[in-house]
Amino acid sequence: YQYPLMFGLILAFCWCSLVCCSRIYMGMHSILDVIAGFLYAILILLIFHPVVDLIDNFNLTYKYAPLIIISLHLALGIFSFTLDTWSTSRGDTAQILGCGAGVACGSHVNYILGLQLDPAPHTLPLSLSSLTVTAFGKAILRLLIGVIVLLLTKVAMKKATIPLACKMFRIPQGDVRRARQRMEVELPYRYITYGMVGFSLMFIVPCLFHFIGLS
Repeated sequence: YQYPLMFGLILAFCWCSLVCCSRIYMGMHSILDVIAGFLYAILILLIFHPVVDLIDNFNLTYKYAPLIIISLHLALGIFSFTLDTWSTSRGDTAQILGCGAGVACGSHVNYILGLQLDPAPHTLPLSLSSLTVTAFGKAILRLLIGVIVLLLTKVAMKKATIPLACKMFRIPQGDVRRARQRMEVELPYRYITYGMVGFSLMFIVPCLFHFIGLS
């Protein structure tokens, strides 16, 4: 979409500031952590921005891309952590990796089925349409339906994955909170649950919108 550059810069600055300040306010990170993370994000951007189109094309078009994406993200979640004591970091990382894998797989399925294709280059950049009561109402309805579907997906997968993981690894289910802190339960629960949330976001919810005429 075509929008004023200053508007984009202000929005990006405000969002970045809110995320950074929330980490400090919640006591999750120090100021030095946030500064290091910000600089690290810039480094990642400089490295991956030139090849982002190649990665995106691979995710969409390569036949075995979903298998590679799932395996790579799962391996990163398993081998990136060795904790002396439990912390939220491992679960949060698995959650992010799972969601990313789900989004990538959902995009792949959309491409294979010919759904939600990118607009033709000659039509870009798109201009923002005027805001009408009808458009605003449809946007709110899409938001409510989408959030409900994603929450139901999360609850259903949570109910299924935690008992299954406990059964597979013979972990007592009496104290669910304690069981969830075990790596054998935490990683599959977070990865599978939020993988399905990401997949629903990219594929199931848009298909539902198309079916009920909210696309």
